[in-house]
Amino acid sequence: MNASEKMEIAQALADLGVDVIEAGFPIASPGDFESVRDIALNIRGATICGLARCNDGDIDRAWEALKVAQSPRIHIFLATSAIHREFKLRMTREELVARAVAGIKRGHSYCDDIEFSPEDAARTEHDFLCEVVEAAIAAGATTINIPDTVGYTTPIEMYDRIKLLFERVPNIHKATISVHCHDDLGLAVANSLAAVQAGAGQIECTINGIGERAGNCALEEVVMAMKTRADKFNCTTRIVTERLVPTSRLLSKITGMDVQRNKAIVGRNAFAHESGIHQDGMLKNPLTYEIMRPEDVGFQKTDLVLGKHSGRAALADRARHLGYNLTAEHLQEVFDQFKILADKKKELYDGDIVALIQKQISGKVLEAWSLVSFEVTSGTSLQPKVRLTLKHGADQFTEEVQEGDGPIDAAFWAVERITGVKFVCRDYKVRSATVGRDALGEVTVEVEHDGESYRGVGLSTDTVESTILAMLNAVNRIVSEKAARTTARLKPQG
Repeated sequence: MNASEKMEIAQALADLGVDVIEAGFPIASPGDFESVRDIALNIRGATICGLARCNDGDIDRAWEALKVAQSPRIHIFLATSAIHREFKLRMTREELVARAVAGIKRGHSYCDDIEFSPEDAARTEHDFLCEVVEAAIAAGATTINIPDTVGYTTPIEMYDRIKLLFERVPNIHKATISVHCHDDLGLAVANSLAAVQAGAGQIECTINGIGERAGNCALEEVVMAMKTRADKFNCTTRIVTERLVPTSRLLSKITGMDVQRNKAIVGRNAFAHESGIHQDGMLKNPLTYEIMRPEDVGFQKTDLVLGKHSGRAALADRARHLGYNLTAEHLQEVFDQFKILADKKKELYDGDIVALIQKQISGKVLEAWSLVSFEVTSGTSLQPKVRLTLKHGADQFTEEVQEGDGPIDAAFWAVERITGVKFVCRDYKVRSATVGRDALGEVTVEVEHDGESYRGVGLSTDTVESTILAMLNAVNRIVSEKAARTTARLKPQG
């Protein structure tokens, strides 16, 4: 994600109601530092956290990024398991405890909210883990996070480990106990919920479960599990569950990582019923086969049909029901595209509306190049050919005719020739954004330019047009980033 996309996600997380946003690793790169600082400066309603290894440089850099936050937190981590001590850190137990205490005290000199993670805690010896946690809390840590760094533990083991800390660490009541579970064995959600039952007060998780390797605990799953089975977990969260689906879709669009159709809570099939037996039961009483209401997570039970005679008010109302509060500018942009699409389709469904909204809020870049027209020639005995006209800036029009192995290939060549931007296509995905014969086709391309990856998204009832729009979206991102870098280089000092 670039800086503006990170800001979009951060705002979406704040709107979702998360308590803490771990915005990045400030010392990792200048870009990461700037992103964390910008989020800390602009996002309200959530604690903004920065990650730091347990050394002075990382902690100082994290505070530099976070000090503008309304509610800052520094998250310090240091590995504690035997395998990490021996092969990664080459430190004794005593040295490790001393390092942890020194790092936490340094962080605490900057702010009161300090989180400490004994990395690979799930494989750390019980006695030593208790010793480290007690020392960390005594040094000023207000949150102790227990990571299953490699996704190795099981729910019963996680429950026992959290209970052990409550039983054996005398100052445990002075800190919130947190867990951070990876999904290598598909147990991240189960392990996190087991920790909650044992007394944990914080779950570190991600939208759609994205993360290292197999990913992390999925926020939408643990939240809805605790809400649906409140009788078992006896706890609540601040999460506005109706925003789960819109937030999931926003992240998917920005990262280009699709959510599988049968993904729990936010997948397209999560509330779909094909079996005749299920359908019969649903018609008689939805509770027969649904343990949650689709409206509670941001889905709609039925599609509301809109057409070319619908106005802005109807579109805004439908957007609100789908979980989107559009600004006047975004509403106008979506409405303009809505009218164009309505002329092509007889009926527009919720999926069409969501696709148009997502295109605007996640695909917005400086539009250096735009599509004017295209013409495709293709057939079993014809050489595939594309005639393409693009507009550059306010009034510069360029036409190009290119041949290729197929119309898509020809379109790639034509866009490259007109824009002068050379790129290699690394990934190309086409999917139906909605249902029906006149469904919207969504194309996502990932291209490489000068060693960097860029993503583009296009939406149309015509697949070739979707492809051209996706390529132009990627090209405009390339042009926009180059312009931003040039501006940064030329910015005068003082």
